[in-house]
Amino acid sequence: MKVLVIGDIHGNLEAFQSVLTHAASNGGFHAIWCLGDVVGYGPDPGPCLDLLQEHSPTVVAGNHDRASVGLLGLEEFNYYAAEACRWTAARLSETQKTYLMRLPLVFHQEPFTLVHGSLRDPVWEYLVDAEAARATFALLETRHCLVAHSHIPFVCLGEELPDFERLPVGVAVRLGETRVIVNPGSVGQPRDGDPRAAYILYDTDGGTITLQRVEYDIPATQKKMAAAGLPHPLISRLAVGR
Repeated sequence: MKVLVIGDIHGNLEAFQSVLTHAASNGGFHAIWCLGDVVGYGPDPGPCLDLLQEHSPTVVAGNHDRASVGLLGLEEFNYYAAEACRWTAARLSETQKTYLMRLPLVFHQEPFTLVHGSLRDPVWEYLVDAEAARATFALLETRHCLVAHSHIPFVCLGEELPDFERLPVGVAVRLGETRVIVNPGSVGQPRDGDPRAAYILYDTDGGTITLQRVEYDIPATQKKMAAAGLPHPLISRLAVGR
């Protein structure tokens, strides 16, 4: 079975549609695991939620998901993120809000644990350094962990001396028995210097993960964001992946 592993769609419908099309043309997928932040920043929060739910996904909550339905305050968000959250909240239906409110913070899907930020702080901690990685490894009850939030794809291995490695694009990486933390990168707002949408295909039979990058119509998304009056820095950063 193949699983499409995604995170941080952030209301970017063009990017999300391109990921689905690309994954379908690369052998297809049987399930979707989404690591949170379906909404926030982007101009199509509702359509992204609706499209995601068509695939009966497994989803955990991200900080933007919770903030957009009032489960998280905006005090810790920067100005632009907070503005985008307010804009997003005003455009979600009651049904969509209910869906987001019911999302779990952590989900076990053997051999993985799914979480947005980290196991120490599921919605806020950026797992980007050795100390944060050690804390999550210490709390991990499954063999592997899937995280998002930083918008940077990586594999982290080594429980005592964690080492973050970039995943090669289009190359199947065997997981094996060693415990690892994996980040699939961001669908809707990459921040690793590559503006292409990112996702991972997990082959349950072969025990491999494959990072993929997909071009999408960035100007179309930017045009929608500008028309919606979303903050300019959120618009311009899409073109540079930062």
